[in-house]
Amino acid sequence: MKEPLFRRKSARRAQVRPPTQAWRDGSPPCISRGVLAALRSVPLAVDEAIHHVQGPGAGAVDVFLGLVRDHNDGRAVTELEYSAYTAMAESELAAVVREVEAEWPGARAAVLHRVGRLEVGDVAVVCAASAPHRAEAFEACRALIERVKARVPIWKRERGPDGVSWVGWRP
Repeated sequence: MKEPLFRRKSARRAQVRPPTQAWRDGSPPCISRGVLAALRSVPLAVDEAIHHVQGPGAGAVDVFLGLVRDHNDGRAVTELEYSAYTAMAESELAAVVREVEAEWPGARAAVLHRVGRLEVGDVAVVCAASAPHRAEAFEACRALIERVKARVPIWKRERGPDGVSWVGWRP
């Protein structure tokens, strides 16, 4: 049986368990100056991102999970494959995280993105942001995923009954 992500300590307080599945593929995340921004070839640990953004000044944590869906642009999707130029993509992911943290005072942000083959229902991206108040946490998390989608050079190849097609980043 899988351990729950949140364990209740009291009726008012939930504690996130420390990340236990981080770096299973042997690759460390891109952590510089406290930034968690990484590409991973194994399933993403949501609790790793949450743990990274928590802190004594955080009154709220917002998390976005991007999942592989079974359709896109009216076509069925059975699986997809993400690829990226790792050094460039992780550098841009880290830049986005730093920007978000600078724009929302007191915010912390983290982003993890999958590469490789994924099936319908798999988690493709995890974005987490904390802030002193919920409104700022929501705004920071939304900005994080929007900027990742717009700027980070990650390419997606979708496979379905109609064949294969490339979708993704364009300069």
